[in-house]
Amino acid sequence: MTNADAALTLSASTDPGFAAWLAASGGSLAISTYQAGRLFMVGWNGQQVSFLPRAFDRPMGLDVAGDRLALATRHAIWLFANSRPLAPNYLAPGRYDALYLPHAQFHLPDLQIHDLAFAGDELWLVNTRLSCLATPSPTQTFVPRWRPAFIDDLAPEDRCHLNGLAVRDTRPAFVTALGETNTPHGWRDGKRGGGIVIDVDSGEIALRGLSMPHSPRWHDGALWLLNSGEGRLLRMTADGRADTVCELPGYLRGLCFVGHHALVGLCQIREKQVFDGMPVAERHADLLCGIAVIDTRSGQRVGLLSFTAGCSEIYDLRFLAGIRRPNVLNLAKDDVKLAISAPDCWYWLPKEELTPPSTQDV
Repeated sequence: MTNADAALTLSASTDPGFAAWLAASGGSLAISTYQAGRLFMVGWNGQQVSFLPRAFDRPMGLDVAGDRLALATRHAIWLFANSRPLAPNYLAPGRYDALYLPHAQFHLPDLQIHDLAFAGDELWLVNTRLSCLATPSPTQTFVPRWRPAFIDDLAPEDRCHLNGLAVRDTRPAFVTALGETNTPHGWRDGKRGGGIVIDVDSGEIALRGLSMPHSPRWHDGALWLLNSGEGRLLRMTADGRADTVCELPGYLRGLCFVGHHALVGLCQIREKQVFDGMPVAERHADLLCGIAVIDTRSGQRVGLLSFTAGCSEIYDLRFLAGIRRPNVLNLAKDDVKLAISAPDCWYWLPKEELTPPSTQDV
């Protein structure tokens, strides 16, 4: 790791259930935490769970589609691609089977991008500061594509704290927000029960009365989401009800599915001015930070990854199917300047290429 990657002391543990699930899953995990400023790659090396933290500036929403990976940070959207031919011989033969290299960035002011998602050929962003869904642009800061009907203007005022995005059939389908409000930071007054789910196509409110909801996901013909302040994983039924699948000892953020298992991110409550008064904190004396593996058929927790130092909040997570030992490079890694990946052409330039030019070369 670079100095930036190693500056934070991090520790994590897994119970036998999590290790067994990951070993049998055929994949690995990418986990973002803006609080710790890290993107974690959690893999399986054939004998035990492996952790690789990589430093980024406030990483939040992430998504994967095939060999593509997108990550929202404070001032940029990063686009990575898995260079499969370069991965097997990176650092040591057989150590990694995926190597995500940064190939493009969209530079942004601090728009407080939360979720992002690939939808067909487009990348959609939840632009929380301006209360809209947007797409990146090569010529403008962003392109606004949709906003809630109750938001009457595009203003950088975080009026409803739009945060989560669910894609269905390659189209944005549902979003979550912390309030049905149209004033600057108006959602803060009703954070305990003012959360909503909005149907993007119709613009109608599909569900009300939630406590700071996050991470809506379409899976197995239904909408799932996290009622974060209650610590509950919900599944919406066809008649518009929200059934509780399970309750967990954490403020919940980050959700993905692998077959009949749900992977749920748990957070401790750190920012008291924002998260004070949440029902989950009233029911549990100690909140966890980590990833819970839930059997959606029974609602039972079958495994837990716990962060025990250096990380107290999770934002997002994705399953990397078919990848067991992933790596990802940031721009602080010199190796990223030596990688060449093109159709039918891939190799590493010699490390001498990193030597600063002499005055005769200038």
